[in-house]
Amino acid sequence: QVQLVESGGGSVQPGGSLRLSCAASGFTFNFYTMTWHRQAPGKEREWVAGISRSSGSANYVDSVKGRFTISRDNAKNMVYLQMNSLKSEDTAVYYCNVRLTSRDYWGQGIQVTVSS
Repeated sequence: QVQLVESGGGSVQPGGSLRLSCAASGFTFNFYTMTWHRQAPGKEREWVAGISRSSGSANYVDSVKGRFTISRDNAKNMVYLQMNSLKSEDTAVYYCNVRLTSRDYWGQGIQVTVSS
């Protein structure tokens, strides 16, 4: 079955960096666009970044452009989110996502806390 497992979250001070990883299994990884989403306390889940199956195209929500970088390793079935210059408003639970034949699959989520 499809599994997405996030890792790499934690607590960091403003201006710091974290790298999230997502290990994917149960589907043909290199066939699909992968995305990261996040949900802050009291807010709806929002799309953060997406990367095409060949890594030829990456897109970001405006609030993270220039600070976050999404990447993937198709040989390892991994997708990453490098987060630099973190701000308090980046505090959220981050989720890895794939959409297969109109169904969304999600990881369990991982907490990122940015606080001084």
